[in-house]
Amino acid sequence: MFSIFQKKAYLADLLEGFPDFHNHILPGIDDGAQTLEDSLDLIKAFESIGITNFVATPHVIGEYYPNTPQTIHSALENVQEVTTANIKIKAAAEYMMDQHFVEIIENSDILTIVGKNVLVEMSYFQPPLNLNEILFKLQNHSFLPILAHPERYAYLHSRQLEKYKDLKSRGCQFQLNMLSLSGHYGDSIQKTAFQLIENGMIDFISSDVHRLDHIDKIKKIKIAKKHFNQLEQLIENNKNLLT
Repeated sequence: MFSIFQKKAYLADLLEGFPDFHNHILPGIDDGAQTLEDSLDLIKAFESIGITNFVATPHVIGEYYPNTPQTIHSALENVQEVTTANIKIKAAAEYMMDQHFVEIIENSDILTIVGKNVLVEMSYFQPPLNLNEILFKLQNHSFLPILAHPERYAYLHSRQLEKYKDLKSRGCQFQLNMLSLSGHYGDSIQKTAFQLIENGMIDFISSDVHRLDHIDKIKKIKIAKKHFNQLEQLIENNKNLLT
């Protein structure tokens, strides 16, 4: 907790009991943990900052990571078999909004974070040409999209945040990456992350951890006193979503 003498505090000090619903800790099915040992190392590192509750979200991207509920649950079971009782892990996915995802929606073959909340992402180079179609199909199937790391899509950056406001008006909630609060992805992404926070546009926060060094960097993130209450509320939003 901040005192009147502190200007900054560590983000990690707020994370005891935090439920992380965007990470890549399942082994061997995307660009995150490659082995079961990697998964256990990541979980142990998360424990060191008080995080023991996970929704694992491996990528689902066309031919690159053609994961299905079956491949994801198989990897999940491998991890659950070797973790201790205090570790709570379920599985969903991070879905690339592409034509393959349209087919997944139509087949109702989606793994959700909780309820009808589904984690989605876009290419870092350009939005999907059929973005409106995808969002419309999600709504028609009563799914609630949570857009992963909106701050990382440079083509959405604008002084007045118009493109973000448009996505909000189409039913998207926004999930910020913890590492965006540092310079990990670059200064412009860090600036946009705080701009979105200050404008009340971020709904949730998660780690998007792929490797051990990501957790090491999260441990070093300091937050300014003026952002403390906003980040504390995002953490509370995660807890409310998953309880």
